[in-house]
Amino acid sequence: MANQKPAGLSHEKIETNNFLMIVLILVAIAFGGLVEIVPLFFQKSTTEPVTGVKPYTALQLAGRDVYLREGCYNCHSQMIRPFRAETLRYGHYSVAGEFVYDHPFQWGSKRTGPDLHRVGGRYSDEWHRIHLVNPRDVVPESNMPAYPWLAKANVDPADMAPRMKALRMVGVPYTDDQIAKAGDEVKGKTELEALIAYLQGMGTALK
Repeated sequence: MANQKPAGLSHEKIETNNFLMIVLILVAIAFGGLVEIVPLFFQKSTTEPVTGVKPYTALQLAGRDVYLREGCYNCHSQMIRPFRAETLRYGHYSVAGEFVYDHPFQWGSKRTGPDLHRVGGRYSDEWHRIHLVNPRDVVPESNMPAYPWLAKANVDPADMAPRMKALRMVGVPYTDDQIAKAGDEVKGKTELEALIAYLQGMGTALK
């Protein structure tokens, strides 16, 4: 009986059973993910805003919705990596505390166009208006599509209060007064104005 194999799982049993192998791989990945991700929910650096970061105003929030709807994130990231080449070009690297009110955040790696995280305040509102209506007027080599219809479409004031209430449920500290006034803040504003307000607020808290 010296050649009898011990009971239980053996390498041979695992390696020859595809289903068992898949289950064990998924368990290992899930455990590793929990170990890496769960502690982040309790670290101040990832759960508390850096000094100067405030929830989006109603107009900025409307602009962020336009940014997502038009797929701007497909070509522009909002993450500056902590490397010299990155910080020389774009400014201070991104930190988690800048994005605690972003649901979902817009980090990413795609850069058909430049990173936009520190674009706030770099250009005038008029520059952004021209750039969005016809990018080639300010950047001749740009391959970005034009968005002229944004100047003709108005933000719907009725959308803002429900949007802000939903964000408050996930931790964004909007007050009842801010929510009540949200519709008035965006009344008569175009989607172009809202998008510019969002862009002008990007990355301005941390220099």
